[in-house]
Amino acid sequence: MLVCAKIITGLSVIQISRGGEKMSTPDTSIDPRLLAFAQAEFLDKGFIKAELKTICENAGITTGAVYKRYKSKEDLFCALVDDIAEQLDVFIEERSDIDFSALSDKEIYDSWQMTYDSVLPLFSLLYKHRDTFTLLIDKAAGTRYENFNHEYVTKMSYAYERFYAEAYKRGLAKAEVTREEFHVLISSFWTCVCEPIIHDMSWKKIEEHCRIVCRFFNWKEVIMLRKGDENIV
Repeated sequence: MLVCAKIITGLSVIQISRGGEKMSTPDTSIDPRLLAFAQAEFLDKGFIKAELKTICENAGITTGAVYKRYKSKEDLFCALVDDIAEQLDVFIEERSDIDFSALSDKEIYDSWQMTYDSVLPLFSLLYKHRDTFTLLIDKAAGTRYENFNHEYVTKMSYAYERFYAEAYKRGLAKAEVTREEFHVLISSFWTCVCEPIIHDMSWKKIEEHCRIVCRFFNWKEVIMLRKGDENIV
């Protein structure tokens, strides 16, 4: 008697033979094909105007195959951007979870120097994932990521505020900078980071842009960090 086994995967299946019997196995070629054409459609039109029907036609698959894999068009979009969003969260968390009691005054002072070597890894991360980052930042209206920019700036501002509060407490920072002011400044910095990626600047130009950004955002002047103490500088 012929016995057929069917593997439920939410994707199309193909038939293979084993010992004279036919067995179904998932067509794994669908995943990369679907994601590639979905990315192209979302980049071209943004999430709201992108058509699932167009994605399926270009990928050569049925909408049924998509809905077995993803609950909605939004789930498909999020599958493309989840990874870079998570990496950005880790990037800021690693720089926010600081035990200030273990830092010397000099280390606090030096942390406010925005250097090429300290900022370039962020540009490198975004450039490596520039297509999905562009989706996240510029094409996500209508998805749960539509407020990512604002939310990420808020996280960055919180990190800066913690370093500022410590510097102020130690008498290193002389200026009084409000939370609102930090948010405005960090928003400006984040825009300077995002724009070269969104506008597809070459890596060579981004490297030079990184140097300009480091010169432009002189945080030591912003918070009036104390200078001239021989124990610090």
